[in-house]
Amino acid sequence: MTDRPLTLMAVHAHPDDEATGTGGVLARYAAEGIRTVLVTCTDGGCGDGPGGVKPGDPGHDPAAVAVMRRRELEASCEVLKVSDLETLDYADSGMMGWPANDAPGSFWGTPVEEGAARLAELMLHYRPDVVVTYDENGFYGHPDHIQANRITMAALELTGLTPKVYWTTAPRSMMQRFGEMMREFGEDLPEPDPEETAAMAEVGLPDDEITTWVDTTAFSGQKFDSLAAHASQGENIFFLKMGKERFGEMMGVEPFVRVRDTTDAPVPENDLFAGLR
Repeated sequence: MTDRPLTLMAVHAHPDDEATGTGGVLARYAAEGIRTVLVTCTDGGCGDGPGGVKPGDPGHDPAAVAVMRRRELEASCEVLKVSDLETLDYADSGMMGWPANDAPGSFWGTPVEEGAARLAELMLHYRPDVVVTYDENGFYGHPDHIQANRITMAALELTGLTPKVYWTTAPRSMMQRFGEMMREFGEDLPEPDPEETAAMAEVGLPDDEITTWVDTTAFSGQKFDSLAAHASQGENIFFLKMGKERFGEMMGVEPFVRVRDTTDAPVPENDLFAGLR
């Protein structure tokens, strides 16, 4: 036994991603005395600017957006009681196919081995017992999410560390409900493109393939507030339109798929640290 605290490391692409997919577990495990480390890989410069100005529109300044989003990220971490925030500060690559994909310094354009080496240094410093990131498709095909997965898995190989490793996911049983809720809350959605519909049908996993369901109901208020801390991106954060009570009802469990494990903890499990304490 050592005095080193149990440690969770979440590797995310942009400011606000920490709240959407892992806000509940970050808040829950912080409350349980576990050290929570958030690594944010990009500066979020392809987000909305002040007044909702969109990337590529006149007046959008990625550098200024990045400064604003860093402040929001720090505020979110305060809400979630994140122990340690680390930022790699690569340039936000935007959505797949955007010119920003190939811009100098973009995360998507960074060699995996370079990003992995930097992340490996952080892993060796914090020595996480659990690591969380996205799946190989970045959950929905976002280039920075895909790159976060790539550098995380490569960094683990570099370090030789053997934490439990999880990828965020969503049960496909919920995806249709989310679409229904978006219409319920007045989202003006166009008729879905058949190709997009087919692609979205592949997002997440069938319920019986999800290994880990973590109840974070008691921390759903913190998760909502951490999302709200990213006020500049409010137009893009559908979940805030639910209100806190409905949000808690819908978002009180965070699902994951366990992809590496040395504990032999049985699945399905309800704790990322099952077998470690």
